[in-house]
Amino acid sequence: MRIIIEIIRDHIRYRKQILKLAKSDLVKTYKGAALGWSWSVLKPAVTIGIYYFAFAVGLRRNAPIAGYPFFLYLLCGLVPWFYMSAMFTGGAKVIRKYGYLVTKVRFPVSVIPTFASLSQLATNIFITILMLIVFLIYGQRPDIYWLQIPFYMALSFFFFTSWSLFAGLVSVVSKDFMHLVESVVMFLFWTAGIFYDVSGIKNITLRKIMMFNPVSIIVNGYRDALINKMWFWERMDWLRNYVILLGLMLILAMWAYKKLIKTIPDML
Repeated sequence: MRIIIEIIRDHIRYRKQILKLAKSDLVKTYKGAALGWSWSVLKPAVTIGIYYFAFAVGLRRNAPIAGYPFFLYLLCGLVPWFYMSAMFTGGAKVIRKYGYLVTKVRFPVSVIPTFASLSQLATNIFITILMLIVFLIYGQRPDIYWLQIPFYMALSFFFFTSWSLFAGLVSVVSKDFMHLVESVVMFLFWTAGIFYDVSGIKNITLRKIMMFNPVSIIVNGYRDALINKMWFWERMDWLRNYVILLGLMLILAMWAYKKLIKTIPDML
């Protein structure tokens, strides 16, 4: 409880700095590039185009799913993934990246993952709005289920901000951990159901295991909101898995913070 109170107090005390640093991080990402902010759209658009071509043209998997075009189904998987993939790898590097804030400014370590996560989330919100516009272009009318998108964004934010605190601290101590993270990210990507429906896997044991993939939970939530037209409380098994994963991640983050917080400044 002492650690939790300390982290909450740091966030309250530095709340204005969190927003300023999140904005600064967002600006630095595209500063100096000729196309500037356009890259926030161009990079995801190219990625989506490549995967769509590979699956729809190359593998000829372009049949509608649940009555929706495959392209819209793919968007529901890739758009939330852009934020999650950035946080998986970027979150593990975040404390080392902003080490000068700890060593020179004496900025609280616990706050660093939060403003980095907010920066990535802001970009993803913009991409999500564009995704909804694409749905409108395809003739899909907004409905009350769309209101769940901010809810799933919040779930993603809380989990991956906690992950960043844990992974960011551990990666400062061990460079091998960063290599492990980069390897695991691709495994999570291909087992998350971004290109297929995890719920449709016939092997019950394998399906239950894959339902504990945090990426699967968020992707499934987006599809429930935009395609399946289901409320989050109708998927209590997914919500239960998320609560378990978030609880474990918070415990790991608190453990890493307690063990490493005193030695991190020297290691940086």
